[in-house]
Amino acid sequence: MTDAPRARRRRSRLLLSLLILAGGLLLLEAAVRIRQHVMYGRAGSFYEFEEDPLGSGLRVPRPGITRGRDHVIEVNSLGFRGPELPMPKPPGRVRLAFLGGSTTFCAEASANEATWPALVTAGLAQAFPAHTFDYVNAGAAAFTTTELKKNLEVRVAPTEPDIVVIYEATNDLSRDTREEALRQGLPGTERIGTSWLAQNSVAWELIEKNLRAATPAADTGAPTLHYDAAALAETYRAHLTALVQEAKRRARTVVLVTFAHKQRAGQPHDEQRAAASTSLLWMPYMSLQGVLDGFDAYDRVIREVGAAEGVVLVEGEEQIPGDDEHFADSVHFTDAGCRLQADRVLAALLASPQLAWLR
Repeated sequence: MTDAPRARRRRSRLLLSLLILAGGLLLLEAAVRIRQHVMYGRAGSFYEFEEDPLGSGLRVPRPGITRGRDHVIEVNSLGFRGPELPMPKPPGRVRLAFLGGSTTFCAEASANEATWPALVTAGLAQAFPAHTFDYVNAGAAAFTTTELKKNLEVRVAPTEPDIVVIYEATNDLSRDTREEALRQGLPGTERIGTSWLAQNSVAWELIEKNLRAATPAADTGAPTLHYDAAALAETYRAHLTALVQEAKRRARTVVLVTFAHKQRAGQPHDEQRAAASTSLLWMPYMSLQGVLDGFDAYDRVIREVGAAEGVVLVEGEEQIPGDDEHFADSVHFTDAGCRLQADRVLAALLASPQLAWLR
């Protein structure tokens, strides 16, 4: 047989192999998109964003959408998760605004009514039946205290909140430690989903996340971040203080809530590793102890800023058990977790003299 026919046969086999591979990838992409559509009502995650039409530069939840099957997410026409808000605020209405990231948006909760902001509002309405209440769930995925301040100034302040509740630490910790890891030249500092393939393929984005989750430095023996958690938390202190001071200018009562996470110091190593899995997904350069130290330092700052600024401080984050019943992952609550989160916020509010104006 001459070389020419052999070459043609090799090219044909290569072409067939490429076609089979391409077909398999297309089938995988289709299967993942169908699964996502069944779960979330769209191909992708349960989050859907757009550029803020008010010009804040923030990526905010798309107004007017309803997503999901078992977990229904409804975003009102102002871009906040929850029911429609009458604007301007009706006379005598008490309005709460909840500032935070995805842990306030609560995509893992089964319905708007099951989120902890909705439960806190319902609890206050029951405690003070002489008043009418509504709420602004201004949580959005990946928001740090920097974005929360801008969100408050541009999007939340026009709703005229009477009470502002602030709950955020994990996104700040991720941002601040990533910057330190970059300075130390550690791997894992690239953001998941920023590659061209991840931006255009739901399947590839999922593959990237699974690869990252399977290979954190804490498991592979790779170098982990060595840092002074208390010193790093000073950046968080400055941002949180600026946010609280802005909130005090906008509302009669400001509430700071310490941050709850699933990983606990007393857990066995394997249990800690499982509890920290999504924290390590976003901070793969961290050790398990480094994650604990970071959250402890940032919670300490929340307590100190709360005391310094004279706002209502909600503690008791470890009253929410670090287990699968209460946490959907390392930091996001299930319905049961939302109920306990709402309970501790309500208890602090009802005990605070700063709510005397409601009595």
